[in-house]
Amino acid sequence: MSKKILAFGAHPDDVEFGCAGLLIKEIEAGSQVKIVVCSLGEAGTNGTSEGRQKEAEMAAKIIGAEIEFISLGGDSHMENTPKNAFKLAKIIREYKPNIVLSTSYFENQHPDHYALSQMARSASRLARYGGLEELKKLPSHSIESLYFYPSSHGFEKKPDIIIDVSAQYDTWMKAVAVHESQMKTKNYVNMIESRAKAYGASIDVKYATVLWVNDAIRADTLSQLGSSARNY
Repeated sequence: MSKKILAFGAHPDDVEFGCAGLLIKEIEAGSQVKIVVCSLGEAGTNGTSEGRQKEAEMAAKIIGAEIEFISLGGDSHMENTPKNAFKLAKIIREYKPNIVLSTSYFENQHPDHYALSQMARSASRLARYGGLEELKKLPSHSIESLYFYPSSHGFEKKPDIIIDVSAQYDTWMKAVAVHESQMKTKNYVNMIESRAKAYGASIDVKYATVLWVNDAIRADTLSQLGSSARNY
């Protein structure tokens, strides 16, 4: 079943590095995807704001997604405040997604990732409240699910969901590779490939990506659920 998916990224490469393989797969299945980048990577060691925006725009075309750029205070200055959460909630009400994706809710090497995850969680709740003065111009909207994708650095905690993206891997890497400015800092392609291979091996496929859930997954029967990653 096709869905509308909204993916928030703190920086111009977060979505591509963290969950583009999944987004490509969803688009191939008929879903609509919008990427919202919440800074232009102003604090980065390599690349300019203008250049990084162009890279993200090129990557979005490869993925097949719409893209929008906003500011939540600037790279390395994002704060989990009501004002910023309302900005994200406004976008949720405007786009009306079924699913929202955000950066990992584990504290990691970049404080913006964790801050954005908290704001995305708040925004997903605020978007459905009908009595908020700050959002009164837009009808309330309730999403179905909120998920968190990994950062670009290594492995985080045990994932809740592992998804086969073997068929989408080459396109995913093309989207990653357009962020040429960031490859001067670190070989992110190798890092992402290593992680995708490891997660893929855990479910006996070539490449996989992972998510963490915000809420327990609802099912009417066990048969609706996929198989376990472990072969008992």
